[in-house]
Amino acid sequence: MNGPQISVLDNGLRVASWAMPGLETAAVALIADAGSRHERPELNGLAHLFEHMVFKGTGRRSARAIAEEMEDVGGQLNAWTSRDSTMFHARILARDLPLAVDLIADLVTGARFAADDITREKEVVLQELGEARDTPDDIVFDHLQLAAFPGQGLGRSILGDEASLARITADDLRAWQAAHYAPQRLTLVATGKVDHASLCRLAATAFPHAATPAHRAATDAARFAAKSHHDSRRIEQAQLTAGWAAPGHHDPAQDAALLFTLAAGGGMSSRLFQQVREERGLAYTVSAALQPYADAGLLSVHAATDPKQAAPARALIGQVLHETAHGLEQAELNRTRAQAVAGLLMALEGPQGTADYLGRSLMVHGRFVPPAELVARIEAVGVDEARAAGAAMLAHAPARAEIGRHKPAA
Repeated sequence: MNGPQISVLDNGLRVASWAMPGLETAAVALIADAGSRHERPELNGLAHLFEHMVFKGTGRRSARAIAEEMEDVGGQLNAWTSRDSTMFHARILARDLPLAVDLIADLVTGARFAADDITREKEVVLQELGEARDTPDDIVFDHLQLAAFPGQGLGRSILGDEASLARITADDLRAWQAAHYAPQRLTLVATGKVDHASLCRLAATAFPHAATPAHRAATDAARFAAKSHHDSRRIEQAQLTAGWAAPGHHDPAQDAALLFTLAAGGGMSSRLFQQVREERGLAYTVSAALQPYADAGLLSVHAATDPKQAAPARALIGQVLHETAHGLEQAELNRTRAQAVAGLLMALEGPQGTADYLGRSLMVHGRFVPPAELVARIEAVGVDEARAAGAAMLAHAPARAEIGRHKPAA
C-alpha cells in the first residue's frame, strides 16, 4: 500500500487520501480540532450538542433524509466528540463517495439549528447523561478527569450537565460553527478505493470558500492536580480509578510510557491482571490505559471489586505499578511491544482504521507520521526507558475517583 496524498485547497481545507488496492469500499472522515476542552465553562456540552444537532436537518436535507440517503446506498454515518476533537465519519461503497463527502459537508456547514430541534435534542443528551450516570464503570472516568484536571477544560464532562445544556442557544451553536468549522480548520480524509484528484474536486464543491474564521479562544493549559472524588452510592461492586500525570502527544517519553502502561495493565498477560485478578482474585476487571493530549497525558488504572476488597485491591494495584516501574523485564517489554505494533498494523488493514490514523496524525502532528516511523520509535524503546517512564509518572500522588459504599482512599 502506497502512502497518502495530501493537499490544501484554495479555501484552506486540508484533504488527504490513502488508496488501498483491492477494495471496493471507502471510508470518509472529517476532523475538527475542537472538543469539550475548547468550550467556555458555562457552555459545557456545546461541542457534543453541536455534533448531535447537525443530524437534525440542514437547509437541503431533513433529519429523515440524512438517514435515508446514506442507508439507501448501504452506507453508515456517525460522529463522536472527545475532549480535544470531533469526527464525522462514513463507510460507503466507493461509487458513493460523492454522496458521503456532500452529506458530511452539508451537516457541518448547513445545519439549521431550529429552536424546536434544539429543545428535543437537549432532552436526548440529558437521557444520554442519565444513562452515563447510571453506569458506574462509565461515569467514574468523568470523575477521574475532574479530579485530575479540576477547573479546566480537560476536566469537564464531554456531555455537559443540566445547567450548562440549558444555557446553550442557537446563537451559541452558530458561533461554535463559525469558530471551528470553517474549511481552514478542518481535515477531510478518505481511504480505501479513492482517487485523490477526484476527492479534491468533490471537496472543493462541497466546502465553499469562507471568510476569515471567527476568533476562537485559546484553550487553558493542562495542569494536573492530585484531587480525589468519592461517590458513596450503594452498588454491587466498588469502582476504583487512579490517575497520574503522563506524557502528551509531543513528549519524547510517550512511547516508553505506552509500553510501560501495556506491561502494567494492557492485557491478560499484564502484571495487574495476573496479580490482582488471577492470583489474588481481588477484582473481576482491572486494567491500565494511557490517554495523551496535546499538552498533557493521563495514566489511568481502573478496577471493579467487592466493596469489602477495595482497600486491599487499591494497595495491591499501587504495589504492582511500582514494582513494574522498577522491575520490568525484557520479556515483558518484548510482549507489550508486539501488542503495540500488532494493534497499529491491524487497524491499518481496514479503511476506517486507516482514515482514523491518517486524520489523527495530521491533526495532532500537522503532518503524516508513517506507520514505519511509529513502529521504529516503539522498537527503539529499551527496558530502562520504559522503567524510567513508569517511575516518572508514579513519582507523585495520583488523582483518584471511586464509586461505592466503601472507605475512600486516605
